[in-house]
Amino acid sequence: MKFDTKIWHPNISSQTGAICLDILKNEWTPALTIRTALISLQALLSAPEPDDPQDAEVANMYKTDMDEFNRKASEWVTTFAKEVTNDDKVQKIVEMGFTAEQAREALEKVDWVEEAAVNALLMG
Repeated sequence: MKFDTKIWHPNISSQTGAICLDILKNEWTPALTIRTALISLQALLSAPEPDDPQDAEVANMYKTDMDEFNRKASEWVTTFAKEVTNDDKVQKIVEMGFTAEQAREALEKVDWVEEAAVNALLMG
């Protein structure tokens, strides 16, 4: 389990999305359910543990400058967690050198999955 969307949190790698949560590593047992993992993750997101960080830079900021931490976290939400519209996907493919019509047709064929549309366009 990891984050695909970048997040500014002491217990989540700002580079890879890896999560520092004991039940995902050394405390994992087959008896744990996805529900248990998600509840534990929700608790970690609500109550960071900066003394056991995944990302030392984020943890240091959390401990020493909460205002800057909150500003940076908010900036990352705006930058990385915004909703991507179908028009955004078309525009991104157009920026790769395809026409808007080609982009839209390819996206429609693959249920608007951007990576699949680009692969289809590149394969010809």
